[in-house]
This record gives sequence, C-alpha cells and structure tokens, in this order.
Amino acid sequence: MYNEYFSESHDMLRESVRRFVAREIAPHLDKWEEEGIIPLELYKKAGDGGFIGLGYPEEYGGTPGDIFHQVAYTEEIMRCGAVGLPSSLGSSAIAVPPILALGTEEQKQKFVPSVLAGDKIAVLGVTEPSGGSDVANLLTRAVRKGDKYVVNGSKTFITSGSRADYVTTAVRTGGPGHGGISLLIIEKGTPGFTCSKKLEKMGWWSSDTAELSFDDCEVPVENLLGAENKGFAGIMVNFQKERLYLSVEAHAVAEMALEESIKYAKERIAFGKPLTGFQVTRHKLAEMATQVEAAKQMSYSVAARLANGLPAYKEACMAKNFATKVCDRVVYDAVQIHGGYGYCREYLVERLYRDSRLFAIGGGTYEIMNEVISKQMGL
Repeated sequence: MYNEYFSESHDMLRESVRRFVAREIAPHLDKWEEEGIIPLELYKKAGDGGFIGLGYPEEYGGTPGDIFHQVAYTEEIMRCGAVGLPSSLGSSAIAVPPILALGTEEQKQKFVPSVLAGDKIAVLGVTEPSGGSDVANLLTRAVRKGDKYVVNGSKTFITSGSRADYVTTAVRTGGPGHGGISLLIIEKGTPGFTCSKKLEKMGWWSSDTAELSFDDCEVPVENLLGAENKGFAGIMVNFQKERLYLSVEAHAVAEMALEESIKYAKERIAFGKPLTGFQVTRHKLAEMATQVEAAKQMSYSVAARLANGLPAYKEACMAKNFATKVCDRVVYDAVQIHGGYGYCREYLVERLYRDSRLFAIGGGTYEIMNEVISKQMGL
C-alpha cells in the first residue's frame, strides 16, 4: 500500500500480521467467539511477534515503529473478522501509556516489559457502573493509611478484566472533579480485589469484559503513578490515540463489510442475473465505497497530525464520529444486500453488524465527542 502515509516497512508489517492472523487466529476464531475468551497463549505469541510492544520504547521491550505502523497493524489485525479479539489483545494500549507518562523508572521497569512481552495482561480501570463518560466524577475512593491506600469501589466494561495482572486504576484521593483523581496500579492477587462479574455482550464475544470490585483493597503507596490528585493527566494521554484507533477499527470493519457485499453481490443470482446487474445495487455499493474511503482518509489525516507533533483533540473526535457513522451505515447496507443470509451467523457481515455497534459508545460516546468538538470550536 504505497501512498503518502505508508511505505515498504509498513507493508512488511502488514504481511507479518496477515501471517499471524492466518496461522494463530483464523483456525480458532469461531471457537473463541463461542467461548467468550481468547487463550492466554495468544498474548504471548503476539508479544513474541512484537505486536503488543509496537511503537513503545525499546528499553522496555517495545518494537520500533511510528504511528502509521500502529495504524497498519490495527487495520490488519481487525481482518481476523471479530472486533473483540483485537480489543482484548490490545488492552495494554490504554493501560501502559499512563505508566510511561507518569511512572517512575522503577515502576516502568517493573510493570511494562512483561506486558509488552505478552507475559502479563494490563488493563485500564476508569469506567464505573454509576457513569461511563463522566470520568471527572468517578466514585471509587482511595484513602491513604500509612504506606498503603485503602481502595473501595468498582469498575465496569473492563476489557480483559477477568484475567488482568495489572489494573491502571483511576481513584478519587481528593475532592470533587478531575483535580481529585489519582492513578494506582492494582495488582492481581491483592486482597480485596476481585473480578465480580464477567459481562455478556451483544457483540465483541471473544473479548473478555468484566466488572471489577475493590473492597478495602490495600495498595502500596509505591504503586501511585505520579503525584497524588494529578492522575487525570495520565488518563488524558490516552484520548487522542484511543479515539484514532477506534476510528481506524470502524473504517476497517466497514471496509470488510463492503468487500463481503461486493463478493456476495457478484455471486448472488436474482431474477436471472447477479445483484450487481441491478443499478440500485451498484449505486449502493458505490456509495458504501465512497463513505469508507472518506473515513479512511480522515483517520489517516489525524494520524499524520499526531506524527507531526500537532494536537488532534478535535480532529480525533471528528474522525471517530465520522467513521462510526460510516460503519453503522455500511454494515447495515451489507446485511441488507445479503438479505436473509446477512442475518445468519455463518456469514461474516452478521458478526460485523453486531460488533460495530459499540464504536459509537466506547472511548467516549458519540454525544461526548460532539461536546468535545464544540468546546474546541470555542462554543
């Protein structure tokens, strides 16, 4: 894929990811979807391949690469055909950056290398049952007692949550609002820390998604990231890239749905000719293709801004919302083109239809994105 964004090194990575998907994922995906979880060994294999550490510093076990290597990886791993699997495999992408941004060298060396190697699973614990997008008003509280913080509260919708070794956890150590939030790394096996529920979802079946509980959970003060009450900045470091990658995932799903629709429309015979013999089908596919291409280019433009060190708060939200809308429309049309078969689980578009629904919710809802955009516009 040679253009202004991707080079030969990006294409080499794509080919490596394709081989990984074909060898390690494709033969087992349907089974893992039914089981609602991926094997721990897959994290290790992805770590050995350098995929989990892509773009992270080499001194912590990272793999050299720019933001377009990460975009290329995201597009290709999504081609496994199930959004939940890449999401679980990539849970560290939002758990590790706050550690690198706020952590001491000792904390980085303790927690990061084993995660990037695929030996440990790190997750981010921010969302709570009482409110999702309202991060600044989270309720989980941590009270310092000597050399420990005593944590009480709960987190929900935590990807890879039931098997997490480390949880980069947002807690309230101070007063109301974002100024009272700190980040603690809570480790598996800490007394009072439990996975209280594994969640059953409409889509993303192979993504282990859980609710976590903290009941007088004693966390060493040495696991505090940065200064007390300064943790919101650590959460903020994720926002631009997380929304970019969700945008990339959305346009990747839409592109797969488009490809499946083209293939089906060429093969399906109705009234004596293939579906592509009807103008209404050709025009629908043309519109789908136009929207997919527009979403891709918008995602790429945000990645280019970040690659050049430019802020993209507004643009990342715009790209996420636009790609989300495109994906919603394209997967809907894909099922429609497939007719009754599009409603059957043996066809990929059925899964893509279910999996796509979360894009407008996760990483900040469609409505919250519009609020961020309007504020960036000075409204």
